[in-house]
Order: sequence, then structure tokens, then C-alpha cells
Amino acid sequence: MRIAVHQMCSGTAPSRNVENMAAAIYQSSETGAKMYFAPEMSFMLDKDRNRAAESIVSESGNEGLKYLADVAGKCRMWVHIGSMPVLDQSNGKYANRSIIIDANGQIRARYDKMHLFDVDLSTGESWRESSTYLPGAGPVAVQCPLGLMGLSICYDLRFPDLYSAYAKSGVDVLAVPAAFTVPTGQAHWHALLRARAIEAQAFVIAAAQSGTHEDGRQTFGHSLVIDPWGEVLLDMNEMESIGYANLELNRLAEVRSQIPAQHNRREITMPVKIC
Repeated sequence: MRIAVHQMCSGTAPSRNVENMAAAIYQSSETGAKMYFAPEMSFMLDKDRNRAAESIVSESGNEGLKYLADVAGKCRMWVHIGSMPVLDQSNGKYANRSIIIDANGQIRARYDKMHLFDVDLSTGESWRESSTYLPGAGPVAVQCPLGLMGLSICYDLRFPDLYSAYAKSGVDVLAVPAAFTVPTGQAHWHALLRARAIEAQAFVIAAAQSGTHEDGRQTFGHSLVIDPWGEVLLDMNEMESIGYANLELNRLAEVRSQIPAQHNRREITMPVKIC
């Protein structure tokens, strides 16, 4: 099955980013793609919190989301928006939310990023997502044209328990939209994504932000599609563009029969014995 992966360099204005995404969905549809994948914070990437706050609204009040749902319905195409900031009006906090839209233009699943990026990097960069965002409550998987797809976002990638839960649930695909920094991307991006594909024996689709953004930050790029054996089917390097991959879904059964890891899995319920 053919999929489209949109490597973006999102700016601070949601309307421009949404128009860019809509154009990519139309273009992807014309090539025969059945699903479209965008990166984390596809609607807006802005580290100026005061400026960003002016554009962050509730999910129900987001006109860009409604527009992309309409485009998905017109193209008869499933759309994974990557993620977007959503305002929770009850507490004034935000969620970093993945939304999956089906070929009828209906929202089929939502997932809020569980692990928040609170770090100080050796480069001097400092990030505190928890100061404005609330973590999601738990894992979410959705049935889609590729099979059962487990949802995650960026920093979640470093927490294997989440992907172990998805593997136990029998997912066929893991979606990992991201906006990795350049230093962490160079060190860990490929290794972690291939590991998640191999462990879960599932396809991994990781649409990424790339380049120097309007707010001054730099992201790593290298959007990837990886098969259940860990083979890289698509690596988009650093250019802002749309990439395509053909997923051979029968590869899932082939890999799982070669190494029946899920069948051989043992539940670890006891604490570690320290000698």
C-alpha cells in the first residue's frame, strides 16, 4: 500500500502550514497514496510562547483542522496530521495531540503525547514542555488501511514500555511524528526507530520536521519508513518535501513467522533481583 510522508519546516503561522499540508494531501492523492503522514507540530512550530498562545485554540474551534478534514474527505484519503497544540479550556493548559482523519473526513482517533521533553542539552538548548503542556493519559491504537496503528509522538520514542504495550496489542504500524533536535537526531534517531520496528515487528512511519524554522530552531529531518525487519524503506534526508513508500503488508506475517518474538514473550511481573 502506498503512503505519503510530508517532511515539513513548519513556521509560526498556522494558516500557511495548513495550506501547505492541504496541497501535499491533494498531490499525494494524485499519486495513488492511501494515507498521508505529517510531522509533530505540523500546524505551528513557535518557541515564543506568548506569540504562539494567540493561535492555540480548542480542537473544536480549530478551523485548520476542519479544513484538512474536508480535504481528506474530498481526496478519499486517510490523514495523520502528525500533531498540533490544543487548548484545554477547563484548565488553560495545552495538549500535544495527534489526530487521525479517515477517508470520509471523520476523526477516528486522538492521542496526546505522554512523555514531555524537559531537558537541558550540552549545546545550551533548554526545553520545558511540562511548563505549558499536560501529558496524555495512555496509549491509543486505531484501525486504518494499514492495519492496527499505534500512536506516539517524538520524545515518546525513548520509552520502550509504550511500544511494548503496542506490541502486546498486536499493532501492525507505529506512527512517530517528530521534531527532533539536530544533536539528538544525529545521535539516536535512526537507531531508536529501527529498534522500535524490530522489537514490535511492525512498520514504523516517522514524519519529521526539518531545517531552520521561522522561530530560529533547527530540526533534524530524516523522515523514515521502516519495515518489520528493521529495513529502511525511505529516508528523506534534510529537504522539505513529500516522500512515498510502498508497504508490503504481507511482510508482517513473514517476519513474525521467522522470529516469533511476540509468541515467545514472557510477562515480567517480579522486581529485578539485585545480587
